[in-house]
Amino acid sequence: MGKDMKKVWTSVNACRIYIIFVLVFLFLSIFAPKFLTAYNFGTVLGTAMLNGIVVIGFTIVLICGHLDLSTVAIINLAGNLAIYVVQKTGSFTLGIAAAIITGIIVGIVNGLLVTKAKINSFIATLGMSTLLQGLVSYSNNAATRSITNFAMTDFLDTKLIPLVPNRALIAILVVVVMEIFMNRTIIGKNFYLVGGNAESAWYAGINTDRYLTSAFALNGAFAAFGGALYACYLASAMADIGSQGVSPLNMLIAASVLGGTSLSGGKGSILHSFFGVLTLTALYNGLTCFKLGYEMQIFVNGLVLIAVVLMEAISVYRKNKLLGSKSDLFA
Repeated sequence: MGKDMKKVWTSVNACRIYIIFVLVFLFLSIFAPKFLTAYNFGTVLGTAMLNGIVVIGFTIVLICGHLDLSTVAIINLAGNLAIYVVQKTGSFTLGIAAAIITGIIVGIVNGLLVTKAKINSFIATLGMSTLLQGLVSYSNNAATRSITNFAMTDFLDTKLIPLVPNRALIAILVVVVMEIFMNRTIIGKNFYLVGGNAESAWYAGINTDRYLTSAFALNGAFAAFGGALYACYLASAMADIGSQGVSPLNMLIAASVLGGTSLSGGKGSILHSFFGVLTLTALYNGLTCFKLGYEMQIFVNGLVLIAVVLMEAISVYRKNKLLGSKSDLFA
């Protein structure tokens, strides 16, 4: 009976984000005024676009057992750079491309600081975050950059699929592609090996430093892509893009852990993290439907963070207990 209960618990835990998503959606659909409408459904999907794209690279770094605190600063840098390039050239393509390249470069630097300089990722990326945020604030002199070309805004607002804005469709397609890459390719699976046990991965012939650097580079690329796309959609950029209300970093951490990504590395799913973003976006949208302000969103986000920390602590405890139980290992 004990083993059966463990199997049930394992199955439930593996798909917990879908259960949480359904429960949150049902609760808000029943009780939140005007939540279950076609317009609001599109709003939730569209609002999740930025974090839905950014959480891809963020999850990969977590899978590798590290944390990138410079993610939000990269979003801000990329958004401002994209708008600046569009101002100078009139090309959204060049603006987004320049932002992504810059994000990759920042990610590589972060990766080299961790792998070659042997600086803890928390400290390295915290320093990078401060540097980038200062650079953004200085470059635009705390002003808002804006453009008068709303072609990208119109395109991202258009719905090729009913109820799904193009900006949400882009996020969904990128998430699906990266989920397949992480689970169906040797390169993708190696990220899990590096995060699960770097020493064993090294003995297996995997260049762990290269994979860690690549993980940070991917995080830089997706953070920059999300930030640039979001800024082009708004046709403007500030020094703190997307940080009104709940902090994007808090959202990314909470969504990833809710989706089952382990902060200790070796475990996670991009698709699950994306559903974590959708769940939290729907939750905060529901609070707005109840006419509750950003203050309540921040409070609820604090509760969510406490919950995910407890979930991670329980997961680590169960893992350590399993490792110490010979009967389970040989059952």
